[in-house]
Amino acid sequence: MTEPDSLVALLAKSSSRAMPAGETLTAHSAATLTALREVQRRIGRLRLYDDVLSARFWWFAAWAALTHDAGKIAEGFQRMLRGGIPWGHRHEVLSLGFLPHLVPEPANDGPHWVAAGVLTHHRALHRNDGHGPRTVATMYDGFDASQLSDVLGPWNDTVAAALIDWFRARAHAAGLYDGVDPPGPSTTPAASIADDTHRLLHNVLDWAVDERRSDQGLGAILLQGAVTMADRVSSAHGQLHVDQPFDGSYPDRLMARLTAAGRSAHPHQLAAAAVDGHLVLRAWTGSGKTEGGLLWASRQVEGLRAEHGGVPRLFYSLPYLASINAMARRLAENEVNDENLIGVSHSRAASYYLSRSLCDETDDGSLRDDNDASDDARARLAAASKAVARAAATRLFAETVRVGTPYQQLRGALAGPTHSAVLLDSANSVFLLDELHAYDPRRLGYLLAMVELWTKLGSRIGVLSATLPSRLVDLLSEALDREPTVIHADPTAAPVRHRIRTIDGHLTGPAALSLARERLAAGQSVLIVANNVKDAQTLFEELATFSPASALLLHSRFRRGDRSRIERAINSRYGSGQPGPRPAGLMVGTQAVEVSLDVDFDILITSCAPLDALAQRFGRVNRAGTRPPADVVICRPDLRPRRGNATDLFADGVYKQEPTEAAWSLLAGHDGQTITEAALTTWLDTVYASPWGDRWADEVRSHRAAFASAFLYFAYPFDDRGHLADDFDECFNGTEGILTDDLDDYRTLLTSDGTAATGRLLAADLLIPLPAFGAKIARWERELGIHIIDGTYDPDRGLLEIRGPQAEKYAPGELI
Repeated sequence: MTEPDSLVALLAKSSSRAMPAGETLTAHSAATLTALREVQRRIGRLRLYDDVLSARFWWFAAWAALTHDAGKIAEGFQRMLRGGIPWGHRHEVLSLGFLPHLVPEPANDGPHWVAAGVLTHHRALHRNDGHGPRTVATMYDGFDASQLSDVLGPWNDTVAAALIDWFRARAHAAGLYDGVDPPGPSTTPAASIADDTHRLLHNVLDWAVDERRSDQGLGAILLQGAVTMADRVSSAHGQLHVDQPFDGSYPDRLMARLTAAGRSAHPHQLAAAAVDGHLVLRAWTGSGKTEGGLLWASRQVEGLRAEHGGVPRLFYSLPYLASINAMARRLAENEVNDENLIGVSHSRAASYYLSRSLCDETDDGSLRDDNDASDDARARLAAASKAVARAAATRLFAETVRVGTPYQQLRGALAGPTHSAVLLDSANSVFLLDELHAYDPRRLGYLLAMVELWTKLGSRIGVLSATLPSRLVDLLSEALDREPTVIHADPTAAPVRHRIRTIDGHLTGPAALSLARERLAAGQSVLIVANNVKDAQTLFEELATFSPASALLLHSRFRRGDRSRIERAINSRYGSGQPGPRPAGLMVGTQAVEVSLDVDFDILITSCAPLDALAQRFGRVNRAGTRPPADVVICRPDLRPRRGNATDLFADGVYKQEPTEAAWSLLAGHDGQTITEAALTTWLDTVYASPWGDRWADEVRSHRAAFASAFLYFAYPFDDRGHLADDFDECFNGTEGILTDDLDDYRTLLTSDGTAATGRLLAADLLIPLPAFGAKIARWERELGIHIIDGTYDPDRGLLEIRGPQAEKYAPGELI
C-alpha cells in the first residue's frame, strides 16, 4: 500500500542501528497488525467468560494493534524522535481520538474494549500506590477538551486526515470491516480529534473503575497482552515460530530412535502417551520419565490444536538453573536437532546462551588459548551479542518450546503492560512440571494457584516426578479443572540402587569426616551434601587436601562466572553415563546439587533433611542402577532456631524440624538395609499423612488462596499492579551484588565495545547471588545500579564473610 506524501515523514520509531532513517508510523502500524495476526494464529480461540469479548476478542485486538500509535502524530512527539527535548505526554491518549472515525460500534462495550487495548499498551489507567510511573488518570483526569488539546497538540490536521484514510484502507484490506459498516466519513474528521480524545478517554477511565467479575477482568488483561505482544514483536522486527516440534510426529520419531538403539518404550511411557487431559507420572530416575512426559505432551498439543486452533506452546519447567540448561541442550540435540527451536526462560537466560555460543567457538566452552587477549575479548563480545539476541527472542515469545523455571510464567500474574503478554502466552498451552517440590509450602501454594488459572485458560498440566507424595497429588487435583490421570512406573522393575547407613552425629563431626577420608583413600568418588553454605565450606576445607586435584565445592554464593566454571568441571569429571569407572575425587555441595546436576558418585554422605530433598540427593549416587547398591549415609543434623524465629527449630538452620525428624526416624529404623523405589514412595506418603502433613497441606492451601487473592483477582484489570511486583520478587527472587574488589572490572565490562546489553551480560560473570535481604548487607551504587558487597571471597570457596557494620546480618549457616 503506497503511503501518501504527507505520511512519509511521520515517524513511529527514531533512528537505530537497524533502521538509520527511523521507522514510519504507517510501516509500524501495519507491522503491528501483521504481528497481531501471528499472535492470533499462535494462541487460537480463547475460552473467555464475557460473551462480547469472547466473540470479538481478536477483532478488538486487531483494531487496537492497528491504531495503537496513531497519537504519535503529535508534533511534540515527532520532534522528540528527531532528537528534540522529551515530549512528556502519552501518545496512546491521543490515539483514542482516531477511533470514532475508524472503528464500527458493535453492541455493548465494543468501543471500550478497543479503546482499552490502545490506552493500556504502555501505562496503567488507575491507582499507582507510589510505585512506578504515573498512571493515565493521574496525568489527565480532570482536563477538559481544550486543556487536553493544548498539552497533546499541536498536530497537522491535513496529515491527520490522511492518516485516517490510510487506516481505513488498511482495515478494509485486513478484513476488519467484513460484516460491519465503517463509521460514516466526516467532512472534517481531524477537527474533532481533540473532542473525541477527551470524550473517549473519560468514558474509558470511568468504565475501567467499575468493578467487574474477575473472569471478565482476566479477559481484559488478555486483550492488553495481545496488543503489547504484537507491539513488541513488530518493534523488534521479530518473528514467531509457527511449528511445534513435539506434535503428533514425535512418537514416531522417538520409537524410531529407540528401535535403532535396540530398545523399546516402557509401559508407563505408552500409558502416558494415551492420556487425554492432565497427567501425573511417577517414574524413577533412568526410567524414561522425560520421554514419557513428552509423549503425553505431543498428544495434548494435537488435542488443543483441534479444540482451539493455534500452535500450542510447550513449557517444560524445572526448579534449578543448571537442570534447565541441561534439559534445553538435551531437547535441542536429542529430540529436535535444532537449538533455535528451544527457548530458555529464566533470569540468566542470556548467560546460558553466552555459554552455548562460546561452545560453538571452542570444543569445551573456554576461550582460545593462543595468548592473544584481544582475540579472546572479540570472541566473547561476538558471543555475547549472539546471546543477547537469543535471549531477546525468547522474551518476545519466539519459540514454541521453552524450558525454564515455573516462576517465569508465574510473572504473568503481575499483568499490566509488562506482564499481560506472559499471561496470554500461557493460554491453550501444555505445561510439563518436572520435579514439583513439596517441601516449600509457600512456593508450592503459589504455583498451584497459577495452575488453576492456566487450566481456566485452556491449558493442560503434566507433572513428572520420581518422588511425589500422594498428598501433593491430592492438592494438585484440587487446583485442576478435572482429575489428572495418575500413572506409576512399575516399582518392581526399578533397580535397587541404594543402601541406607546412618551416623548419629553431625555431618561435620569426626565419624562423617573419617568415613569420607576412608572412601577417598580407597579411590572412590565421594559426594557430600550439607544443608547450608557454612557447613559445606567447612567440610571442603577439611577434606580438600585428601583429593587436591579433584576436590570441588558448589553452593549458591559464587560469582556467576566461577559457578559456571565449577559446574563444567563437575560435569566433566563426574557426569553420569561416562564410559569406564568413575574417577576418584570429592564433591561438596548444598541443595544446589539435588536436581541441578546429572552426576554419578560412589557414595553420598549427607546431613538429614526432609525426605523429598534426601531422595533427590540419593539420585546422584549409582544413578543408573547398574552397580550393586551404593551407600547413602545420613547424618543427624543440629536443631537450632533461625534468626528472627526464636520459637521454632530448624535442621542446620534451614529445614523445618518435624519433616526432618520424620525422615531421620524412618531412615535410622532401616540402617544397613537397601531401599527400593516402592519403599521410598511409601515412606513419603507416611510423612505427609502425619499430623505435620495435615498442617503442611493446610499451609499450602492458605498460600494458594493468598496468592490468588493478591495476584489473580482481576476485578480492576487496568489498575497499576506495581505494588505487587516487590511482593512477588521477595517471594521468588533474592538479589545480586558484586564485591568491592570487582568494582573496577565490573565498570570496565559494562562499557565494553558493543551495546549496553552485551556489556551487562559480560559483567554478569562477577555477580554473586544474595538472599532476599541482600540489600541490607550491601550498599547501593546508584551510578551502576548494583549492590556492592564488602566481603571476603575465594574463587574455589565462594563468599566467606561480609565485612563492615552489616556483617552480623549475613549468616552462611542459615543459607543454602
